[in-house]
Amino acid sequence: MIGHTHAMSEHDSAANTHSDASAEVKSKPQHFIQQIIRRDLEQGLHQKIVTRFPPEPNGYLHIGHAKSICLNFGVAQEFGGVCNLRFDDTNPEKESEEFVNSIMADVKWLGFQWDGKVKYTSDYFDQLYNWAIHLINEGLAFVCDLSAEQMREYRGTLTEPGKNSPYRDRSVEENLALFEKMRAGEFDEGTCSLRAKIDMASPNINLRDPIIYRIKKAHHHQTGDKWCIYPSYDFAHGQSDAIEGITHSICTLEFEDHKPLYDWFIQHLPVPAVPRQYEFARLNINYAVTSKRKLKQLVDEGYVDGWNDPRMPTISGMRRRGYTPSSLREFCERIGVTRSDGVVDVSMLEFCVRDDLDKNAPRAMCVLRPLKLTITNYPADKVEYLSVHNHPSREDLGSRELVFSNTLYIEDEDFREEANKKYKRLVIGKRVRLRGAYVIEADSCVKDDNGNIIEVKARIIENTLGKDPEDGVKPKGVIHWVSAAHARDCEVRLYDRLFNDEAPDAGGKNFLDAINPNNLAILPNAKVEPALANASVGTTFQFERQGYFCLDSKYSTAEHLVFNRTIGLKDSAGKNED
Repeated sequence: MIGHTHAMSEHDSAANTHSDASAEVKSKPQHFIQQIIRRDLEQGLHQKIVTRFPPEPNGYLHIGHAKSICLNFGVAQEFGGVCNLRFDDTNPEKESEEFVNSIMADVKWLGFQWDGKVKYTSDYFDQLYNWAIHLINEGLAFVCDLSAEQMREYRGTLTEPGKNSPYRDRSVEENLALFEKMRAGEFDEGTCSLRAKIDMASPNINLRDPIIYRIKKAHHHQTGDKWCIYPSYDFAHGQSDAIEGITHSICTLEFEDHKPLYDWFIQHLPVPAVPRQYEFARLNINYAVTSKRKLKQLVDEGYVDGWNDPRMPTISGMRRRGYTPSSLREFCERIGVTRSDGVVDVSMLEFCVRDDLDKNAPRAMCVLRPLKLTITNYPADKVEYLSVHNHPSREDLGSRELVFSNTLYIEDEDFREEANKKYKRLVIGKRVRLRGAYVIEADSCVKDDNGNIIEVKARIIENTLGKDPEDGVKPKGVIHWVSAAHARDCEVRLYDRLFNDEAPDAGGKNFLDAINPNNLAILPNAKVEPALANASVGTTFQFERQGYFCLDSKYSTAEHLVFNRTIGLKDSAGKNED
C-alpha cells in the first residue's frame, strides 16, 4: 500500500528493519516500484532505502503531486527507509518563499514528515559548480556562444541529427576561463551557456549537448545574489540525488527520455553514490487542469481568488474546501502506481472524500435559505435544550445541545402549500418530524405583497419528542431547523466544479472557455445552530440533508462565519443554480 506516516523511524537497525518490512509487504499486492525495492533489498544492493520528493517552489502543489508524495514517502516507510524533502530551486525567477512554505505545509497536512532538515538543490551549488569544472577538465563540457534560437537550429529534429556548435572544440583552458567569467557576471543573460559534450547525432535529443549552466542574473530566495549562473534541472537533479544517497529516484513518465542523461552525468562525475531513476504514470484527473502555468493564469487573471481557492485542484485548495488528508491518501491508494498513462474520473476522488466524511464528520444543522416557522401552541417564553448525538454511529464524537423555541427557521424548499405524495416534507395539513425534536403539523402560511411565502404556522403534536405520535398518524419525513433567536448568521459558499468540460485543455482548446459559470453560489443569509459559533478551521461537518461543509480559513471571522461546501451528500456536480 502507499500508506502514510506521522514520523519516520531513524534509529532501527538496518537489518531488522529491512527483514521486518520485507516480510510485511510480501503478503500484500505490490505495484512495480515496491517489487523493485524489495528485489534490491533481497539482493543486498542497498542497506537502507532513501527516496525524495523534489518539488520546484514555483507554485502550489496539486492533486498530481499528492500521488508522488504518497508514493515516495509511502515506500520509504514501508521498507524501513527515509524520504527527503528537497526543493529543486534552480530557477529563481519563478520561485518564492511563499511556495516553499505552502509545499512544506501540504506535505505535513497529508500526514508525512521528511527525514532531517528540509533540503535545497541550492545547498549543493558549490559542489555542482566544481563538478561542472570537472567535466570541462575532462573535455566533456564547453562554453557555447550560440543564442537560444541558434541552438534550436543546431539541435536538429526527431528525424534529423543535430550539428556541432562552432564553439564545441574550444580548449579546456579557454572553457575554464570563460566559465569563470560567466560566474563573475561578465556576460549578459543569453550570450553564452555551458553545455555537456555528448552526441549531437543521438536519437535522444536530450543527449545532444544539453545545457549544464545558464546565466540568470536573478536574486535567489535561498542564496541571495551569490550566483548569477544556475545549473539546469537535468544537471542538478541526479547529482543532488547522489549527494543525498538516494537509492530510488522516483519520477513521472515525462522524465523517461531524460534518464539516459541522468545516467550519463552519474557515470562521468565522481559522485558519492549511484542512484537509479524509475518512472511511473502521473496522475491525470478529468474536469481539472494541473499545469502550473494554467493554474497561475487562473490566479493572476482573477478566475479564482488564489492558489488555495476551494475550486482549485491544489492540495491547499482542497484543504480549504474541507477535504481530509486521509481521503486523499485513500484516493492515491485506489488509483495505484503503474506505467500506463490514463485519466482518473474525479468522481473517484469525490467518493473517497464523501466516504471518509460520512464515517468521521460530526453532524450539525444549517438552514441555507431560511423560512420562518412559528409554533403556535408552544409558549413564546419557553426554551428547551435537546441533546443529540454528533454522529449516528460514533459515540466517541459525543453529543451537543440544540435550542428549541417557538420560532424556528426551516429551508424554504421544505414547505409547500400543496404537494404530491412524493414530497416528503412539510405541507399544510401534513406532518413532519423536526430533526431531534417534535413532530409538527402545518396549519397555514403568511405571504408578502408579491405572493411569496414568508412564514409558516404549525402546531407541535403533543408527546412526540423522540417518539411517534400516539394517534398513529406518522410524519411524512424529517426536516432540519434552527431556533431563530439562537441561531448564528453565516454565509455559505456552494462550490462546484470549476470546469464543465471533462477535458478542458485537451486538443488545443482554450481551457478558459470551459469554465463552469455556476462554479460558485454565495448564500449570505444562512442560519447555523449556535454550537458552530465555535467551529474550528480544519473540521468538516455534515450539515444534515445538505452535504459536508467546513469553516473557511480565509474569509471567516468570529463575527462573520463563512462555511464552504466541501461536497454534497451525493454527486450533484454542475447543479448550482443560484
